[in-house]
Amino acid sequence: MSETTNATINFITARFKETPEVGIILGTGLGGLVREIDVIDEIPYSEIPDFPVSTVEGHSGKLILGRLGGKVVVAMQGRFHYYEGYSMKQLVFATRTLIRLGIKYLFVSNASGGVNPDFEIGDLMVITDHICIMPNPLIGKHNPEDGDRFPDMSCVYDKSLIASADKVADELGYKLQKGVYLATTGPTFETPAEYRFFRVIGADTVGMSTVPEAIVARQMRIPCFAMSIITDLGVPGKIVEVSHEEVQKVAAVAESKMTEIFTRMIERL
Repeated sequence: MSETTNATINFITARFKETPEVGIILGTGLGGLVREIDVIDEIPYSEIPDFPVSTVEGHSGKLILGRLGGKVVVAMQGRFHYYEGYSMKQLVFATRTLIRLGIKYLFVSNASGGVNPDFEIGDLMVITDHICIMPNPLIGKHNPEDGDRFPDMSCVYDKSLIASADKVADELGYKLQKGVYLATTGPTFETPAEYRFFRVIGADTVGMSTVPEAIVARQMRIPCFAMSIITDLGVPGKIVEVSHEEVQKVAAVAESKMTEIFTRMIERL
């Protein structure tokens, strides 16, 4: 373990007296899930040694320890993005930190643009696979403590967690979409031609996050579950000018459903 990681872990564990079982990374406009957590302690990212700081509106930038669904969880209220100027190593530093704090499961959320013509704004999509067209976070010097140098990517998103989501959604009467998430660097939203291209190569939705975290979870052998809220559409005939503020508003409306699903899934772990 590097000195930087040691300093970070030592600082957090000195504050957080309990070992979390579940890590949660909350995407744009989705920090409200924290309201359902029985908070034990919280630390602004700016106070954690060597920890990146969120610079995007809709990402509060706090690490929260608490209880959700009867489990001890650690939640990132705000994540980091490649377009903020962080290297990929910096980008996934927080994910590796959560895993080294002791989590056994990783739950990830994001807001994304749907390119599947069957999707509607406000839909919840369980990510079953991904396409990564941003730099791979594992490029560079390899630390054997992180896991395999060439990790298998045949099943990044845990099938048992996906099955649990299906069951919970059915009980709640919520419709779930499933599909492939494409990760691009951003920060621009996509052109109509890019949307068409992404659909042709197999994407159902496109966003600017999540995949780096999922790759690291897979390398470090932590089951990962990821969900997208469809906040805009990149479908011919439905493409309109979109803003970050509009994305946040749509995400906030659908967030309550995602929160219920996450909570019940965590209860059953």
